[in-house]
Amino acid sequence: MSPDLTPMPELRRLRRRREFTYVRDGITERRKTVVVQARARPGDETGEHVGEGYTATKKVGGAVERNRAKRRLREAARRLLAQHGRPGWDYVFIAREATLDTGWARLLDDMESALISLART
Repeated sequence: MSPDLTPMPELRRLRRRREFTYVRDGITERRKTVVVQARARPGDETGEHVGEGYTATKKVGGAVERNRAKRRLREAARRLLAQHGRPGWDYVFIAREATLDTGWARLLDDMESALISLART
């Protein structure tokens, strides 16, 4: 392995409500297809992993539509979070109504631009 390659951080799912509400009080980037919230994890100086959570409200649709929207967000985050996420931070991805109908390339672009903006702050 060459010295310029940094190891990819491990991705860990947020599962408890308190984890989601903690991230909610952090910084937020809104795009047409997705809302991304981020916050540094307290007491995690090593920054060994990146936290990820997904949610969709009933505005997105019924259970089938919400699950499909979250699956799309999970796949997009799988491709982008290791590259643009900051170790030691937690991210919550919130589906919007446009998440289902928008093309795949646009969803990836929106998520990538939100993650880049969050990394700068």
